[in-house]
Amino acid sequence: MSADAPNYKDTLTLPQTTFPMRGDLVENEPKRLAKWEESGLYQRIIARRQEQKAPKFILHDGPPFANGDVHMGTALNKVLKDLVVKSKTMAGYEAPFIPGWDCHGLPIEFKVVKQAAGLEPAEIRRRCTEFAEKFIDIQRGSFRRLGVFGDWYNPYVTMAPGYEAEILRVFAKLVESGSVYQSKKPVQWSYGAHTALAEAEVEYKEKESPAIFVKFPLSAEAACNLGAAGASMVIWTTTPWTLPANLGVALHPDFTYIVGRFERDGHEETLVVVRELVETFEQKTGVKLVETLQERKGREFENLEAHHPFLDRTSKLILGQFVTTETGSGAVHIAPGHGADDYVAGQQYGLGLLSPVDDDGNFTVEVGVPELVGQHVFKSNDRVIEILEEKGALLGREKYIHSYPHCWRSKTPIIFRAVEQFFISLETLRGEALKAIDGVEWLPAWGRNRIYGTVESRPDWCISRQRTWGVPLPVFFDENNVAILSSDLACKVADLVEKEGTNVWFEKTDAELAELLGLPAGVKKCKDTLDVWIDSGCSHVAVMEKRPELHAPADLYLEATDQHRGWFQSSLMMSIAWRKAAPYKAVLTHGFVVDKDKKGKLSKSEAEKAGKPIDAAHFYNKYGADIVRLWVSSVDWQNEVPFSEDLFKQVAEPYRRLRNTLRILLGNLDGFDPEADRVAPEDMPLLDRWILERLHSVVAECRKAYEGYEFRKVFNALNQFCTTDLSAVYVDVTKDRMYCDARSSLRRRASQTAMFDVFNALAKLLAPILAYTADEAWEHAGFCDKSVHEHDFPEPDAAYAPGKATEDVERLFQIKALIQTAIEKSIQAKEFTRNNEAEVDLIVPTGESVIALLKDKELANEFFILAGLNVTEGAELSAIARKTSLCLCPRCRRHEPLLESGLCERCDEVIAVVNA
Repeated sequence: MSADAPNYKDTLTLPQTTFPMRGDLVENEPKRLAKWEESGLYQRIIARRQEQKAPKFILHDGPPFANGDVHMGTALNKVLKDLVVKSKTMAGYEAPFIPGWDCHGLPIEFKVVKQAAGLEPAEIRRRCTEFAEKFIDIQRGSFRRLGVFGDWYNPYVTMAPGYEAEILRVFAKLVESGSVYQSKKPVQWSYGAHTALAEAEVEYKEKESPAIFVKFPLSAEAACNLGAAGASMVIWTTTPWTLPANLGVALHPDFTYIVGRFERDGHEETLVVVRELVETFEQKTGVKLVETLQERKGREFENLEAHHPFLDRTSKLILGQFVTTETGSGAVHIAPGHGADDYVAGQQYGLGLLSPVDDDGNFTVEVGVPELVGQHVFKSNDRVIEILEEKGALLGREKYIHSYPHCWRSKTPIIFRAVEQFFISLETLRGEALKAIDGVEWLPAWGRNRIYGTVESRPDWCISRQRTWGVPLPVFFDENNVAILSSDLACKVADLVEKEGTNVWFEKTDAELAELLGLPAGVKKCKDTLDVWIDSGCSHVAVMEKRPELHAPADLYLEATDQHRGWFQSSLMMSIAWRKAAPYKAVLTHGFVVDKDKKGKLSKSEAEKAGKPIDAAHFYNKYGADIVRLWVSSVDWQNEVPFSEDLFKQVAEPYRRLRNTLRILLGNLDGFDPEADRVAPEDMPLLDRWILERLHSVVAECRKAYEGYEFRKVFNALNQFCTTDLSAVYVDVTKDRMYCDARSSLRRRASQTAMFDVFNALAKLLAPILAYTADEAWEHAGFCDKSVHEHDFPEPDAAYAPGKATEDVERLFQIKALIQTAIEKSIQAKEFTRNNEAEVDLIVPTGESVIALLKDKELANEFFILAGLNVTEGAELSAIARKTSLCLCPRCRRHEPLLESGLCERCDEVIAVVNA
C-alpha cells in the first residue's frame, strides 16, 4: 500500500470488550469472592426463591472430618455438591446448603494424646475442641475459595451442645425400643488406639501370617462312635495365637470328610480332612493319603469331642455353614472370644467364652500357658507353633498373604477380642432398613446392591468406645456393676448436655451427676463414648429436622463410595430407628481420586513423599478455583478418578477456549441494543437461524444433563459447541459481516442477536461450573444489577427448535468438504494461496435440496469463504477450483468487482455512510 493510500482500518467495526483474555484467576477470584460475601449473594439467591415460593431441593452435606487440609478428593466431593446445588437453584428450586463438620472421634484424640501423653480427660477435650475448630476454619476457607455457596457462618458441627443433645435423644429412642444391650462378645479391637472400632474405622491391608495345619485328636468316645481309633481332626488357621482360646472345631454339615490313613516319612496316622482339599493338604504338608478308611458327612461329627492339642481340655465338634472348601482342611478352629462367626457358633452350642487378651493386645493369665502371659499376641505366633511341634500336633506350616483389617488411625492390625460393650441389636432395624433401601434412588444403580449387602451381612452394632473425645454413653452402673440403661435417663442427660455441653459428663463427679439426674447415691457413670458414626448418622435429626430452611428426608446425599458402610449406612439405621424411614430420597456415590500410576486411593502422606501435591490449595493457588471446578465437571464421577498434576493441567486448554468464546461474543456485541437492534426469528438469515437451532439443542441437552447430575455431559456439550459450532464455523464465517457490514445492516444485527442469545445461554449454563468466570463475563456484558448466579437457566427457544436450517446447513457442510478438497488441490499446485482467492465450479445432482442457497451469492461466498461459486446441475456432486480474476477489495479483503472508488459495492456504501 502506498503512503497516500487510504487506511480503511478505522472504518471497520472491530470487536471491543473490557473482558480480558487472561483470567488471572489466582489474583482475581478472591476479589470476586469478597464481593459475593460482602453483598450477601448466597442470602439473596435464597431470598429470591423464597419470595417465589419455589419448591425446595435439599442436598444434605455429609460432614467431613475436622482434622486436616482439604485435598483433591475432598474438593471433588464438595464441588460436585456445589454443582448440584447451583444447577438446582438455576433450575428454579430453593436449594439451601448447610455445610457441616464431624468433630469427635479417634483421629483427633489420637493426634492430641500423641502430642502430650498423660492428660486429664477435661484437658484432652479442651485441646480436641481447639484442634477441630482450627481445621473447621481451614477447611471452610478452602471450600469458600473453591466457589462453593452455602451458609458458611452458620454450619452444623457435631460438637455443638444442641447437636450432641439430639444424638442422646436418638440414643434414648433406641433404648426405648429395646434395641440397646450390653454383652461381652468379640469386637474389632485396636490395641494401638486402645478402643473398639466400627467397621468403617477399619481399613484392609495385605498381611503375611503363618498358616498352620494342626491335629486335634478325637476323644476315645468320639473315635469309638466313628469306628476310627486314634483319628485326629485336621484344622487350618492363620492365627496360631488364638489356639489357646480354642473351644471347638466346626465342620460343614453337608461336606464329605475322608477318614483316612496318611503317611509321611514312614510314619502313619489316621486323619480327618474334607474330600475336596485332600490333594491340597498333601501338597502343602507332604502328608500323603495311603488309604481311605471311610467317608462321613460333617453332620455325623456333631457334638463329638476332640482333645485340645496342648491344653488339658476338650473341644466340641460343631456344625457351621460358614465352613468352606476354598482353602485349609474343611475343619475350622473355633475361638468364640476371637471372632464373630466363632462367637455365634459358640453361643449356639454353649461353648462359653474365652478371650485371654488385655487392652494392649497382650495375653492374660487366662491363656493357660504361663510363658505366654504378658506377651503380645502377634509376637506369640512362633512360640505357639513351637509348642505344637513339641507336642507332635503340627502337620504343616506355610506363609499366607491375605487382606487383613487394620486400625485406620494407629495403622496397627486389629485383634478380634471379647470385651464387655454396648450394642445396638439389628434384629428389627435390619429388616426395616433393607425395605427402605429399595425405596431410595441409587446413583449409580449398583449402589443399591452395595449398601444392601453391607446392611444384610453386618453384625449387631458395637457402639461403645473407650475414648474421651466424644459424646458420652449415657449409662450408669449400680453398686453391683449392673448397667442402668434407661430412655428417661438418656433424655435427662440430653437436656443437661444441651445447656452445658458434653464436658459436664467428664468434669463432674459421679455423685454430682447422680444428684443432677435424680439417681441414687453410689452409682458410677460409664466412661465410654458413643461410636462417632452415631454422631454423623444423627444429622438428619439434629440438622434437617431442626433447621427451618431444611426438611427430612433430604432429596439427596452425595458422598464417596466408602460411605455405603459409613455415613450412608449409619444415617439409614438412625433414621429407621427415629422415624421408620430412610433419611434420603436419593443417594449419589462418586469414586475416589486415585493415583494415575498406582490406581490406588490417594494418600496425602504418600503423595507428599513422592512430591505429588494433592492439597486443593496447591491447585487453586496455582491455577485458580475455576480450573479445579472445570476439572471436577470433566471427570467421570461414577468411577475412580485418576489424578496427577499433568492430568489436571489438561483442563487449562478447554478453560482458555471457553473463556475466549465468551470474550469473542462480548467483543462482537459491542454497541448492540437488544431492545432496538434485535432481529425477529422470521427475518433471520440461514446461518444465524442455524446457530440458534444448535443453541436450542445444547440448552436442552445441558439442562437434562444437569438434572441427571451428568456434569461431564454438560462439560462436553459446551466445550464441543464452543469449539466446533461457534469458533470453527459461526464466528469464523460471520467475521466478515461483523467487521465490514454497516452497523445497521440486517445481517450484522442478526448475528449480534444470535450472539446475544448465545452469550446469555452460555454464561448461565457455565455458571455452576465456572462460577467465577461466568459471573465476571456477565458483569462485563453490562448486567451489573444481578450476579449471573441469581438468574435461571435458559429455556430452549421454541422459535428455534431444530428444523430446516439445521438440515440445510448440514448439507452445506457436506458440500463444503468437497469444495475444500478441490481448493486444497489447487493450493498445493501453487495456483493460489488462500481460500478467498478461489472461484469454484460446482456441479450438484439434479434436484439438490439446497441449490437455491448455493445460488445465493452472498450466502455462498460467506459460507464457503470464496471469491465466487458457479453452480450447475448434473449427474453427481463435483467441484473444480481456480484462481479468481476479481480484484481484492482493500477494505474487506474479499475478491469482488470493484467500483471507481476502488472498493466493492458493499464497502463503498458503508464508507459513504461513514463519511456522510
